[in-house]
This record gives sequence, structure tokens and C-alpha cells, in this order.
Amino acid sequence: MELIDQLRHFSPLDAIAVIYLVGAWGLLGYVIENPPKSRISTSVLVADYRREWMVHMITRKPRIFDATVLSTLREGTSFLASACLIAIGGGLAAISNAERLSGVARDLALDAPQIIWEVKILLALFFITNAFLRFIWSSRLFGYCGVVMASVSNDENDPKALPRAQKAGELNITAARAFNSGIRGIYFALGALSWLLGPVGLLIGSTLVIAIMLRREFASSSRAILLRKEP
Repeated sequence: MELIDQLRHFSPLDAIAVIYLVGAWGLLGYVIENPPKSRISTSVLVADYRREWMVHMITRKPRIFDATVLSTLREGTSFLASACLIAIGGGLAAISNAERLSGVARDLALDAPQIIWEVKILLALFFITNAFLRFIWSSRLFGYCGVVMASVSNDENDPKALPRAQKAGELNITAARAFNSGIRGIYFALGALSWLLGPVGLLIGSTLVIAIMLRREFASSSRAILLRKEP
């Protein structure tokens, strides 16, 4: 009963703000990966270049360049996975010491029961944990891609060369999708932290995250560069 009484400190606006954040996270991910044909996202545009990369890899000798690029991609996912793991540890440490956090909140005139702060931190940890799992899976998929790339014959006349290169391309794209999903998780985790300022803060923080991600996927200068006509 005490727990229920403490949770009553959450208002209907808190519930609306959380639903807004989580719903936007799911919907935005779908729209970015499945954009309308009239407005292709940057992620989808880069996916086409990944396919072409694997096709050109067939005749590239030696393939040191391809191996270096793939290694760089894996290093990026490993770095972010490590960063997420550190953030998860920090979040759990904050929850275990939520009493001190409550003291800081009282100093800022944000008085609320300890469990309120714990739940708010847990929301951010949910997104960080999801991002961590996505980065781990992305790294593994890039590893699968490297294995398939290594199996592609240097002989462009080999009937298996193109199909295997295409398989490597699709694995590369799947790994990139998991990586992009992890990046979105980090963005939304930052948005979730704005809940510490209250439900209005969460609504504002969530809206800012949505606006930033939509701009970078559908109205950024990098997207304009990718769309430039080539001779």
C-alpha cells in the first residue's frame, strides 16, 4: 500500500508524457527505416551505398580498404556499447543512492518521494539498455558481414561472387539498422532524463529529441549531399 501511495505522486500528465516519449521512439524508428518514397531518410540513402560498396569489393585488390572500413564500423559500435555499459552502471548507482538524489532535488525545490526519482531514472536506463543490446548485436552482425566478405572470390566471373557480395551488403545494412536503433536509444535516454524536471520537462525534452532526429534524417546537409545528382 505504501508503494501505491508513493506512485500516486505521478499525475496523469506524467503518464501522457511517458506514453508520448515511448510512442515517439517506436514510431520514429519505423518512419526512419521505412520512409515514404517522396522523402527518403538518410539511413536508407546510405544503405544503397552499402550495397554498391560490396559489389565493388569483388574486383578490389587487395581488399585492405574494405577490411579497414568494416573494422572502423565495428570499433564504433564497440565504443558506444562500452559507453552504454558505463551509463547503465552509473544509473544503477544513482538508484541505489537515490536518497542523496532526493536531497539534491529538495535543494532545487523538486521535492518528491525517493521512488519517484528511481522510476524516472529507470526510464532512461530502459533506453540505454536497449541501445546497449542493439550495439552488441550490430557488432556481431558486422562480424558476420566480414566473414561473408572474406568468402567472396576475387574472380568476378565466379558465379558465387556477386550473390555472396550481395549477402554481405544486406548483412552490413542489417548491422547498420541495429546501430542506428542504438543511437536513437541514446537520444531518447537523454530525452527521458528531462523527466527529472517534471512531466512538462519530459514533453519538451521528448519534442526536442524528435525534432533533432527528424531534421538529421530528413532535412540535414548530409542528406542533401547524398541526393546530389551524379554524372
